[in-house]
Amino acid sequence: MRIGVPKEIKAQEFRVGLVPAGVRELTAAGHEVWVESQAGAGVGMTDLQYQAAGARIAANAGEVFAQAELIVKVKEPQPEECRRLRSGQTLFTYLHLAADPAQARALVESGATAIAYETVTAPDGSLPLLMPMSEVAGRMSLQVAANCLQKNNGGVGILLGGVAGVPPARVLVLGGGVAGTNAIEMALGLRADVTVIDRSLQRLRELSAQFGGQLKTAYSTSEAIAQLAPQADVIIGAVLVPGAAAPKLVTRAMLRTLKSGALLLDIAIDQGGCFETSHPTTHADPTFFVDGIQHYCVANMPGAVPRTSTLALTNATLSAVRELADRGIEAALAANPHLAAGVNVRAGRIVHPAVARALGVDGRKGQAA
Repeated sequence: MRIGVPKEIKAQEFRVGLVPAGVRELTAAGHEVWVESQAGAGVGMTDLQYQAAGARIAANAGEVFAQAELIVKVKEPQPEECRRLRSGQTLFTYLHLAADPAQARALVESGATAIAYETVTAPDGSLPLLMPMSEVAGRMSLQVAANCLQKNNGGVGILLGGVAGVPPARVLVLGGGVAGTNAIEMALGLRADVTVIDRSLQRLRELSAQFGGQLKTAYSTSEAIAQLAPQADVIIGAVLVPGAAAPKLVTRAMLRTLKSGALLLDIAIDQGGCFETSHPTTHADPTFFVDGIQHYCVANMPGAVPRTSTLALTNATLSAVRELADRGIEAALAANPHLAAGVNVRAGRIVHPAVARALGVDGRKGQAA
């Protein structure tokens, strides 16, 4: 199969869809890999390294899209990339379509098959291709929070861990999944006062057993959030509903009850965000204030640590790329229902049920319901 790896063009995005080690695995199996020149520059991987692994170096993205049957990326295709896609071609990347109807329309119009990393499942129901970036975002959230709380960065001047005689910052984590768990681990490591809210009692029991008396837990209700949010210096939104838009757990009205200068850090922004006042930001301009409350809503958080993120991501995605290439797209999807769960767009239709519901479309017709 001909596999293409274009350079990412989303603002401040330095990750790459395949590393030379992955290219070597694919070319050794008889596949042809086209990599856009400088695609790996953001993670310190050169064209010469890709060539040594067996890749063909394309002069530009147009050449990659023209040659490839399977396009492997990191972030959602930008409008010009969507225009390059065609019927019979397959795109494999993060999509997050529930919060992006314009992209969904463009993919439907392209006629291509679009497989989203974030909805590929594992036999245990987990999301193995989303997990690595959830780990990175969860861990990053605390170093970002520490930075945002500094006075020179617009914060109120609080040290997360406090010092002797001065209490630590209070961190409220909404969601005890992969991102939330990693955020908790980092927050506790910095000696913050940490509470997690989750709607699964079983998950709260697991987190309590994992972190012991260091972590406070609460069952997720509107009342619990309303009571705990005003006490927090940092609220981390780490809620995930696979394929669907994130629920809005902190409303605009609730901002009046929060501490002045509190930080809302929305890891769920790729899926629309779990704070009503969230909107996507970039690494170049990551924060904004609403009613005196600081918001951090960067839609590609792991892109700030691209080398770690790329290696973590490609460790998880390579086997799926191999399966699609070795078997062929249709045979691979027919044989593996967990990989097939990643299909969001196919033959001009939105086919993933949760995505279709979030966008208000009829997946059978690919149009508004």
